[in-house]
Amino acid sequence: MGFFNKLFGRKKEEKVEEQKEKLEQEIVQEEIDSSNELKEEREEEEKKIDEAVEKSVQDETVEEEKIEAEKAEDEEIKDEVVYVEKPKVEKRSFFASLKEKLFKSREGLFGTLKNIFTGKSIVDGEMYEELEDTLVQSDIGIEMTLKIVRDLKAEVKARGVKKPEDVYPVLKDVLESYLITEDTKLDIQPGRMNVILIVGVNGVGKTTTIGKIAAKLVKENKKVVIGAADTFRAAAVEQLEEWTKRAGAELVKHPDGADPGAVVFDTLKAGEDKNADVVIIDTAGRLHNKNNLMKELEKINNIIKKKIGDQPYESILVLDGTTGQNGLIQARVFNEVTKLTGFIVTKLDGTAKGGILFSISEELKKPIKYIGVGEGIEDLREFNSKEYIQAIFD
Repeated sequence: MGFFNKLFGRKKEEKVEEQKEKLEQEIVQEEIDSSNELKEEREEEEKKIDEAVEKSVQDETVEEEKIEAEKAEDEEIKDEVVYVEKPKVEKRSFFASLKEKLFKSREGLFGTLKNIFTGKSIVDGEMYEELEDTLVQSDIGIEMTLKIVRDLKAEVKARGVKKPEDVYPVLKDVLESYLITEDTKLDIQPGRMNVILIVGVNGVGKTTTIGKIAAKLVKENKKVVIGAADTFRAAAVEQLEEWTKRAGAELVKHPDGADPGAVVFDTLKAGEDKNADVVIIDTAGRLHNKNNLMKELEKINNIIKKKIGDQPYESILVLDGTTGQNGLIQARVFNEVTKLTGFIVTKLDGTAKGGILFSISEELKKPIKYIGVGEGIEDLREFNSKEYIQAIFD
């Protein structure tokens, strides 16, 4: 029994081995067949790609020949079309985006203004009274409101406007006339160290604004040094340091509570040593003691003037666009203590009023350099009065 068991056991093992070999051969054959199919599919796909590329090249060649022929026929006209069309597309995209960001203002104050002139049959005193009430409620202020209505009446009379609905576009022109259009860009001159002094009360977005300006300048291949001279507010230096890192700039800082003037002096020196294109200086914004604020800013301004001589520099006030007439009060105070060269108005995407821009521009006769309409770096926009008016009125 043992012999037969061994004999039949070996045969059984041999049979199993044969079956395994057969199975392996079948698997190998399947892989070969599958590989061949994939190869054929790949070759077919490559053939299609080659045909598509060849067709594309031919199309491009034909298109280039067509363009060259048109260019040869009338190159001057072709150049003119290219020059005009490209900026037009970019401008339309920017404008659409700005309209979205200023949705609250457009639907709030300026939507209400438009409604005043619809549904009425005559231009009369009642219509102007309703306009006055709306403007005062929009944070434009009583004095500015009276000026707007007075100028609007004169313009309506000069243009011979009779229908109430035709008064709205006149109001649009009157308001636009109050916005300063000169020197709205930062004064950055090549070949020298440009200084930007940033002032403003706490909470207006001063630190964030500095970071965004620095990021824009670094993107323009400018070397930027930032001075953390707001040494009194808790965590001010840390916030500015984080923004400086994001922007790719360099920071000069002292310990909390240090003398702001010393920080400014060291920042200007670092700017000179590093051949910086722009030096941006943050400052404290404590309005509760006007005398201390005045002395501090006067000291900072003297240090800057001593370092750069008669060279002009920017002194910019950052205002929160949601604070209304309080922002105008801040503007008056800071304009007394430092010679402002312009304003930056932040958080305009968060207000349904937005009248503060006209008040500060008309009263203080200083340009608005930037407006803030969101959290992103790209949401700090260079101010353009026509684009702003279109975005809030249309």
